[in-house]
Amino acid sequence: MSDTAKDKAARLLKKRGSVSSLSSHEVRPRESLNKPRDSMSTVSYIDEPGHHDDITRPAVQMENTYQLGPVRRFPVATVNNILKDVLTSYLQEEKYEAELCRQMTKTISEVVKARVKDLMIPRYKIIVLIYIGQLSDQSVRAGSRCIWNPASDTFSSYTFKNSSLFALANVYAVYYE
Repeated sequence: MSDTAKDKAARLLKKRGSVSSLSSHEVRPRESLNKPRDSMSTVSYIDEPGHHDDITRPAVQMENTYQLGPVRRFPVATVNNILKDVLTSYLQEEKYEAELCRQMTKTISEVVKARVKDLMIPRYKIIVLIYIGQLSDQSVRAGSRCIWNPASDTFSSYTFKNSSLFALANVYAVYYE
């Protein structure tokens, strides 16, 4: 492949927000199915900061609502039931393994956040924290601090234990004014 063709392919991939391994593999037209083909790997950098700076977006114009308190309170009992259901279904038969538990915290927090957002409670920011640890002869204390308005902000918490692990799930609901 010529240098100009490589440069053109690299520019096209750069416009899409991707980097290609053109130096190690050449781009070839599709050959017959019996012959092995070289592959071309592509890595996307769309989520990294700094790559969206050149994209201009129209400014969103919003008007003040002058609403200082929630119309509907955050349903703590319903969120407690969600936490109990999700933690029990995901961790009931699991044994503690550090790598598995690392992935499970991410998965469980995303599931809990999605289910709480499905309740459609307006103007609340939802923060989900999941802790999973090995159940042995130790104690753990978890604390959190933030600026809080007790009239509108609230939280929900649930603790789960099985034979080999414990899990603590906290959902914080902070009202946007």
